[in-house]
Amino acid sequence: MRSRLNPYIAFNGNARQAMEFYRDVFGGELEMGTYAEYGSPDAPADRIMHARLDTPNGYTLMAWDVRQGMPFHPGNNVAVYLGGDDAELHSYFERLSANGTVTLPLEKQSWGDEAGSLVDQFGITWMVNITHQDQQPSQFPADAL
Repeated sequence: MRSRLNPYIAFNGNARQAMEFYRDVFGGELEMGTYAEYGSPDAPADRIMHARLDTPNGYTLMAWDVRQGMPFHPGNNVAVYLGGDDAELHSYFERLSANGTVTLPLEKQSWGDEAGSLVDQFGITWMVNITHQDQQPSQFPADAL
């Protein structure tokens, strides 16, 4: 088995709603299980212990609700990055920004790609970089977004 790296996002009671939203944005198969379903009878029945979304484009996004009493510190120290030359990235950016805040409009940037960033309605930061077919893949500046 090969190693994998993918986001695993913590929520404070709204993981189900967030993952259903992401399924609407990206499509794919969503599986979810509550703490109670995994054998934790003391946990609230509706809190998600594990959720996994596998999309048709090969993305995997995972999430959970933190346990009651466990500290929850949302912040801006991590962003989910989407990049490539896929025209569908425009649609993802627009749909992810619904009820959220665009922090950098998706437009051509100084390094030649289209790029933008947003914070979605669940407080998750997303960065999108679209490389155009007629260019070489870029190395955009790390502090650009």
